[in-house]
Amino acid sequence: MIFPCPACDTANTLTAGQDAKSATCTSCSTPLFGGHPIHLTVEKFNAHVVEDSPPLLIDFWADWCGPCKTMSPIFEELAAEFEPHVRFAKVNTDEEKQIAEHFGIQTIPTLSFIHRHREVARSVGVLYHADLRRWIYGALSEPEDTSVKR
Repeated sequence: MIFPCPACDTANTLTAGQDAKSATCTSCSTPLFGGHPIHLTVEKFNAHVVEDSPPLLIDFWADWCGPCKTMSPIFEELAAEFEPHVRFAKVNTDEEKQIAEHFGIQTIPTLSFIHRHREVARSVGVLYHADLRRWIYGALSEPEDTSVKR
């Protein structure tokens, strides 16, 4: 499986049985999983949406959004819980308009669950701990050939 580095975006390949939680980047020695969402930019996006990497859960948000602020610590907490099985990422829609437009984001917060280059689940609005956890497990169980219609 390929694990992109959250710091330098280098693709790191881990062998079966290797502990991903303690793995570090082969290029910059940064831990591959620090228990925190990564901040995606246009430049970083393609490095983290690769075919053989873990699913990517993106939180589309903005500084001025009250519901986004409510959900932020919940998202942060669950990142530590679900890594390395799911990579958590945040996209500031004011700063990364191109990514938000690509996904057709019209309301925030919006969560998008990406696996194998496809959005397999989407949720709009605040999800609290139990609901977000349940939604993630549901997205993980989606068939691989499913795609969300926008």
